[in-house]
Amino acid sequence: MSFLPKSLRKILSFAVAAAATAFLSGCILVTDTSRMNPDVFVQETAPVFYVPPYADPPSNQPPPMPNGIPHRRQLYPTHFHQTYRQTYGMPVSNPVHRTMYGTIRDDGRTLPAIPYSRIDPRFLRQEVSYQTQEPPGTIVVDTKQNYLYLVQAGGKAIRYGVGLGKDGFGWSGRGVIQWKAKWPRWTPPSDMVARQPELRQFAAAEGGANPGLNNPLGARALYIFKDGKDTLYRVHGTPDWQSVGKATSSGCVRMLNQDVIDLYDRVPASAPIVVL
Repeated sequence: MSFLPKSLRKILSFAVAAAATAFLSGCILVTDTSRMNPDVFVQETAPVFYVPPYADPPSNQPPPMPNGIPHRRQLYPTHFHQTYRQTYGMPVSNPVHRTMYGTIRDDGRTLPAIPYSRIDPRFLRQEVSYQTQEPPGTIVVDTKQNYLYLVQAGGKAIRYGVGLGKDGFGWSGRGVIQWKAKWPRWTPPSDMVARQPELRQFAAAEGGANPGLNNPLGARALYIFKDGKDTLYRVHGTPDWQSVGKATSSGCVRMLNQDVIDLYDRVPASAPIVVL
């Protein structure tokens, strides 16, 4: 390009650089948006707000306008400044929930923290008053409210939010937790494989899906039996925290991974379960 005028060479150089940038941006933005993708999962579970490196807090008093009138935001604080700490820009969160749903290191795997501020608070783990004829230690699943209760003594229960099966895929009745598994393998039932042929690679004949952060059964599974037979329904964790409180599964009871670990540690094998 040496034979071109200097001004035209600059324009062409800028155009080439812009085209290269656009090409690279296109490559970077081509990502798998499936929630089963670990990179997407980590992105979705990242903190809601960016926390900058520590610095001395700025003054809460905005500079006055040139005419001496106070800045409008000083007179009319926004909803954001009323709701969140002005100094750090972080929500005033419940430290108990921060502990419950923080990062967990479990059997050599690291479960990311769950962004509980994005979840309806009623679906977060809590102790509640609960009147029932079921004895302590019983699991009761209320499919109308998307709650799982672990009955305690004295009219109390530990309540967890759950995701449930879509219409036509649910199960109800009485059963027992015949056995429990940490980081289980997942093998979809044959009828599910028939509906979704892409799952054939995870069928029992293929050995199922390996345990891990992407496994649909999550960190724990509790297997529901009735009259000594496997119902094929489970209470299990899920990497898809956004499904809790919704009807999206093929009938199983989904829990936040941190919650299913808590339930697993509290419930013995052969514990009774009632799905209403």
